[in-house]
Amino acid sequence: MKNIIFSLIFLTILSSLNTFAQTNNSTDTLRYGSLKVFLDCFFCDEAHFRRQISFINYVRDTKEADVHVLVTSERTGSEGRAYTFTFIGQNEFQDMNDTLVFIRLPDDTQEMIREGQIRTLKLGLIRYVARTPVAPQINIDYSIPSTNQLVEDKWKSWVFSTGISTDFRGEKSNSEYSIFGRVSAQKVTPDWKIDMDYFSRINEEKYITEDEGTIYGTRQSHYFNFLVVKSINDHWSVGASSDISSSLYRNYKLSLSLFPGIEYDLFPYSESTRRQLRILYSAGYKFNRYNDTTIYFKTQESLLGQQLDVAFEVTQKWGSIEASLNWMNYFYDWSKNNLTFVNEVRIRIAKGLELDIDFGISLVQNQLNLVKEEVSTEDILLQIKELETSYQYEFDIGISYTFGAIYNNVVNPRFGNGRRFYFY
Repeated sequence: MKNIIFSLIFLTILSSLNTFAQTNNSTDTLRYGSLKVFLDCFFCDEAHFRRQISFINYVRDTKEADVHVLVTSERTGSEGRAYTFTFIGQNEFQDMNDTLVFIRLPDDTQEMIREGQIRTLKLGLIRYVARTPVAPQINIDYSIPSTNQLVEDKWKSWVFSTGISTDFRGEKSNSEYSIFGRVSAQKVTPDWKIDMDYFSRINEEKYITEDEGTIYGTRQSHYFNFLVVKSINDHWSVGASSDISSSLYRNYKLSLSLFPGIEYDLFPYSESTRRQLRILYSAGYKFNRYNDTTIYFKTQESLLGQQLDVAFEVTQKWGSIEASLNWMNYFYDWSKNNLTFVNEVRIRIAKGLELDIDFGISLVQNQLNLVKEEVSTEDILLQIKELETSYQYEFDIGISYTFGAIYNNVVNPRFGNGRRFYFY
C-alpha cells in the first residue's frame, strides 16, 4: 500500500513537471523570432526592465544575443550620472552599432531613473526590432512636450553637498561608535573641473580584557582636498591638487601638500566611459607637523616629491579591466618611495563562465611619520598608532558558471531573492 501511494505521488509530480515544461516551451515559442538581447548592466533593475520591455528575449550569454547592450556610467558635474548605452549588433546585425546617453539629475527619484533608462533602451532597440517578425506589433507614440524656456543657472554650475552619519557596533567584549561628516563643493564644465571636499571622522572604541580590564580609545581624522583642472584639448589637461589633513593614527598634527601636474589620455576623453589610458605626472611640496617625535627624530619637516599615476580602464563585451599604478618618492632620498598597483578584472571565458580577479599590492618605503617610542599593546589593539610595514596586499579570485535555459524573460518576486540575514 505504501509503495502504491509513493508511486502515485511520483507520477503526479512527474505529470506536473511535464505540464510546466510544455507551458514554458509554449512561452518560448511565442517569443521565437523576437530580438535576443544580452543586457550587460550590473546596476540596472533588470526585473523592472523585463516587465516594461516584453517584446524581446533576454538571454544570459552574449554569444546567444543578436544585440549586446553594454551600459556604463560616469558622475556628472551636477552630482548626477550619465548612463551610456552602447548597442553592439551581432549575427545578422553585425556592424549595426549605436550609442545613446541618458542623464540622471541629482534630485531624480529611483522611479524617474528607471523610466529614463527604459526609454533609452527602447529607443536604441527599435532599429533592430524593426527588422524582426515582431515589428508589426510595435506601436510608437509621441507626447507633445510643453513649451520649454531657457532658465539661467544662478549657481553657475556649482554643486554643494553635505552629510553626516553615525554607526554603533559591538559584542560582549568590545564596542565601537563613530561619527562621520562631509561637506563638498564642485564645479564641472567642459573646460574646468574644480572639486573641494572636507570630511571628519571620530571613532571611540571600548575593549574588555581579563588582564587589562576595560580599555578605551579615541581616533580622530580630518581631511580637506582641493583639485582644479583645466582642459587643453581632448587628450591633454593641466591642474593641481592640495591636501590638508590631521590624523592621530598617522601621527599627523598637520599635513599640507600642493602638487601641480599634467595629464595625457591616450584615448579621447569623450570615450572615457568605454576606455581610458591616463598618464598623470605631478611634483610639489609637502609639510608635516607630527604629534609625536618620529623614528627620524623629527617633530616637523618640509619635503619635495613627485608622483606618477597610470590608469587603464576598458569595458567591452568580453568583460572589463580597471588597473592603476602609482609611484611616488621624495627628492632628497629616492629610497623613500611608495609603489602601488591595483587591478580589477572581469572576464567572460566561455558561455556562462566568468572569471573575477581583484588584486592590489603596495610596496611601502616612505613611512616618515612613524613614532619613535614603542607602540603599546593598547594602541595596537585600538589602532591608534600606525605600525611599520614594507608592504600591503590584497587578492581575491572567483569563478562562476551558469547553465540552463538561454531565455530569462519571466519575473517572479515572491519570497524576495531567497537570501536571508542572520546574526551569528
